[in-house]
Amino acid sequence: MSEKITAMIEEIKGLTVLELSELVHALEEEFGVSAAAMAAPAAAAAPAAEEKTEFDVVLTGFDAAAKIKVIKAVREITGQGLAEAKATVEGAPKTLKEAVSKADAEELKKKLEEAGAKVEIK
Repeated sequence: MSEKITAMIEEIKGLTVLELSELVHALEEEFGVSAAAMAAPAAAAAPAAEEKTEFDVVLTGFDAAAKIKVIKAVREITGQGLAEAKATVEGAPKTLKEAVSKADAEELKKKLEEAGAKVEIK
């Protein structure tokens, strides 16, 4: 960056909010442009970029007849011991995995549902 531009930036940093607002309006009038028009496309693009990439797998319930299968599946997924997995299943709704990719979340959901669990991906 040139020294002239660097000096301008330093000068602008010293302005109050009111002075900065006046400067923006003066530049808009002088050059026939709008600062709002430049900010709008950036603001519109931001929500699209915030697509969810991490998901939580939540055990919401289970089929009572398949409780043992569900406990085994929970043990396999979480690495918990038998007593911990049983407590997790009986304490549903419980989050089993946090911040996993969509593909992993879908795979875990499928595995749990095959065992007889009811699962949500959040």
